Amino acid sequence: MMYWLEEVPLLLPAARSTRREPPGDDSKEKDKNMNRIARLPVLAAVLVALMASMTGCQRLKARDQLNKGVEAYKAGKYEEAIRHFQEATNDDPTLPTAKEYLATALSQNVVPGLSTPENMKTAQQAINTFQEVLRDHPDDVNSLKGIASLYFNTKKLDEAREWQKKVLAIDPKDPEAAYTIGVIDWTQAHENLLKLSGNNDDGVGNVKLLTKNNCSTIQQQNGALVEEGLKYLNMAIENRPNYDDAMQYLNLVYRRKADVDCGNEAARKDDVDKATDWSHKAMGTRKENEAKKDKGPGGITMDSNGNMK
Repeated sequence: MMYWLEEVPLLLPAARSTRREPPGDDSKEKDKNMNRIARLPVLAAVLVALMASMTGCQRLKARDQLNKGVEAYKAGKYEEAIRHFQEATNDDPTLPTAKEYLATALSQNVVPGLSTPENMKTAQQAINTFQEVLRDHPDDVNSLKGIASLYFNTKKLDEAREWQKKVLAIDPKDPEAAYTIGVIDWTQAHENLLKLSGNNDDGVGNVKLLTKNNCSTIQQQNGALVEEGLKYLNMAIENRPNYDDAMQYLNLVYRRKADVDCGNEAARKDDVDKATDWSHKAMGTRKENEAKKDKGPGGITMDSNGNMK
């Protein structure tokens, strides 16, 4: 980029005699210094303009890399998208969108449940990038959810629960955050149960061979988890009444509550009945949701093969 400068008149000293100055006279040196001083404001303005132009060019490059990354991401080319988003952040470190997109693309390369060093490294890199966004934008819900999801997918359930609660602190009506907390509580309660000797799930959430000897252990380990799970799953349904997945997990959590109520047959039976009710509600709601999906514009309904009825 070229900059054209207008001629700037130099500040000249007052007219003086043409006679030769005696040896040792420093008037010429003074003229040079004054000319330099006159040029300084112009040079400073040029430098400022040059720096602004360079910054503008870097931002344009960052936007171009960001757009290329989005296109690659949409096409499922996550490695390519990551490279473009990294370039965008390098060109403009102040661009939060590029960092958030980079973290999201990195998250797509994390394999849920896989604990290899490479997979864990990628997950941590994504988490760190989301946290960079949060340093400047602490209320960015997408970044909070991104971190929570990464912890969940790498089986760090306590951390996942903590970050979902941060989401709810900003948006108390987020049904997915509440639902995920309920899922985490059930998962941990179920794992606690299966660790006890002689306990096995029958495949639908019921436990066989729960004995008096381990009843108190289950109560200590799962009591708080069950109560929290019920609280957050009900919260999810309050904010999304047709949330069939949350209903299904209420069924499962009530079965874990039946374990906690061991020794109290009436309470245990009531828990099982509620679990069954929620299971039926989940199935009915799921059918309704699927039927709504099949409806086309203007109330046209489609069959399971996509044909008009």
